[in-house]
Amino acid sequence: MAVNIRFARARDIPHLLRFIDGLAQYQHMEDEVTVTPELLEKWVFTEKMAEVLLAELEGEPVGFALFFPIFSAFPGLPGLYLQDLFVDPACRGAGCGKALMEALARTACERGYGSVEWACLDWNQPSIDFYCALGAKPMQDWTNYNLSGDALHALASGALHPAPAQ
Repeated sequence: MAVNIRFARARDIPHLLRFIDGLAQYQHMEDEVTVTPELLEKWVFTEKMAEVLLAELEGEPVGFALFFPIFSAFPGLPGLYLQDLFVDPACRGAGCGKALMEALARTACERGYGSVEWACLDWNQPSIDFYCALGAKPMQDWTNYNLSGDALHALASGALHPAPAQ
């Protein structure tokens, strides 16, 4: 079966929600999913804060890659950040993940960008192996951080006590 890759449209939101739920289950993060169709419509398709590539087999969406532009000061070049990549378990091994990553790399190159970056859970060895087989290299000596929810609002409002000196 040939894999077709295309950019998602607003009418694909039900598929995106299904993939997001599937990814959350795979990552054991179901309790963190609060996305709604309205949020996807607003932030992805109206405000264009992210883009989505869809993988299709026989015309049916079976996976997605959600990404957005970033900029790296050291090389002075933009890149793409891959936030989410998911392929239905029943379709894994059919080349959908590779086709999504190829399309993402092609998008970066066509736009003159210098990189594609992403994070991967430490325990997710199948994905680590997949990424390494594509030629990706782990970024040594880096730890990802996230500021969200109450902590984000506390910092934004100035309500956070000074951090201890390091």
